[in-house]
Amino acid sequence: MPDKDKERKERDKDKKPAASGAWEKVLLARHVQRPHALDFINGLTKDFMELRGDRHFGDDAALVGGIAKFEDRTVLVLGNQKGRDTKENIYRNFGTARAEGYRKAFRLMQHAAKFKLPVLTFVDTGGAFPGKESEERGIAMALAENIMLMSRLPVPIVSIVTGEGGSGGALAISVADRLLMLENAVYSVASPEGSATILWRDVSQAPAAAEAMKITAPDLLGFGIIDGIVPEPTGGAHTNPNEMMAIAREYLLNNLTDLEDKYTSRGEAGIQSMLEARYQKYRRIGSWQELAEQSPEVGELSDILQANPSL
Repeated sequence: MPDKDKERKERDKDKKPAASGAWEKVLLARHVQRPHALDFINGLTKDFMELRGDRHFGDDAALVGGIAKFEDRTVLVLGNQKGRDTKENIYRNFGTARAEGYRKAFRLMQHAAKFKLPVLTFVDTGGAFPGKESEERGIAMALAENIMLMSRLPVPIVSIVTGEGGSGGALAISVADRLLMLENAVYSVASPEGSATILWRDVSQAPAAAEAMKITAPDLLGFGIIDGIVPEPTGGAHTNPNEMMAIAREYLLNNLTDLEDKYTSRGEAGIQSMLEARYQKYRRIGSWQELAEQSPEVGELSDILQANPSL
């Protein structure tokens, strides 16, 4: 892999870099020509058979899933699907799935557990759809049930954030043994616009919020939230989709093969070890230590909150 990275950098050295700051990466992650879930599924797998419906309400085109061949194995694939024009975006609900979409994902992951199929997920959503119909159909419960199911699903799970990874809508298909991010993807609890509106009551502060939220791949790798960064062609994934597929294939295959060799090849004992490792992986996120003395930063924040109680 290092040799391939060196060759790629040498080939692309004269091209303009895609993005530097956090806000630039947000805009690139939302680029209309960026590869979406079906692009990755069709580019990386063979014989994809899409499975539809949640067996309760209906189908949701914003979240796609099914069975496919990845290299020499059968896998379950899931992903948030956005559109590239107004008509398709309306059909796909701009990649924001409703409760039935996540219940479909829940059903398909149960299928994967029954038939011992590894799970690959492609995350690209600003979040689950927050509209009235989502609330009526139980979106909060659907997200929570997916997170619980994925935490104990007895098959390897590799997730890759390909664009936006927003809020519970992203988390509900990305509780994984290995969580990867494309180089210019973002992953956060809320959108920069939403955070700016909450903190400053000013959506124009979104670029500042993006920087402060630490939502880029290098930030999250440093925090131990993700497990790896997948490099993109210079200029972004949309500039060379074929190269992007080749790079993603290598990273997905390496991580999936490693999980199979380390855990599932050892039978039931290996499965239990994998589940324990997955549990501990998420227990480590958000760990902290108490300091004997209050740091200046904490004191400054307290002063700000006292001076601005409305915050």
